[in-house]
Amino acid sequence: MSRKVTAIIGGYRKGRIIDTAVDEILAAAEECGAETSRIYLRDRHIDFCTNCRVCTQQEGSRRGACPLNDDMATILDKLERSDAIILASPVNFGTVTAVMKKFIERLACYAFWPWGMASPQNRTSLRDKRAVIVLSSAAPALMIRLLTGSSGLLKKTAGLLGARTVGVLAIGLAALQEKQALPDRVRRKARQMGRKLVS
Repeated sequence: MSRKVTAIIGGYRKGRIIDTAVDEILAAAEECGAETSRIYLRDRHIDFCTNCRVCTQQEGSRRGACPLNDDMATILDKLERSDAIILASPVNFGTVTAVMKKFIERLACYAFWPWGMASPQNRTSLRDKRAVIVLSSAAPALMIRLLTGSSGLLKKTAGLLGARTVGVLAIGLAALQEKQALPDRVRRKARQMGRKLVS
């Protein structure tokens, strides 16, 4: 049975450097026999979390039910059926994009936080999936990883989705041209990560 890999893409413009990196990761995974798909968050109807905490009140290891009627449940169902995930976002103003943040805030459903409890608890500590993080920025790659906090945020996001992060691909100096090509070194690393997701 082939492994399923789903990419969640928080970019605003398709066909740019984030897409190219995800293409390479998915292509390498497909060469290893994986079934791949991608979800562009900008194309989906995802409402803002209202912090009503309805989803956090229900006990159990399964995610809580959100009262908002949008595409989020369908997205999470797909991720839960996946064996590996990719979380990809440009870094804008020092963090992931607004559409990615909107997605992340809706993951409150994976916490148990009844009224009266001081702080939330993760519903499960199971990490049976693998994840790769992809970030791009006009800044150098080292600054993305050390100064923005975006890598840590997406690693926490992967954890909430039941995944252990096995690689971070930080693409720096990504705004030198309007349609920038993926450097060969980064392309090779992306393909390595695709194989690592499904090996």
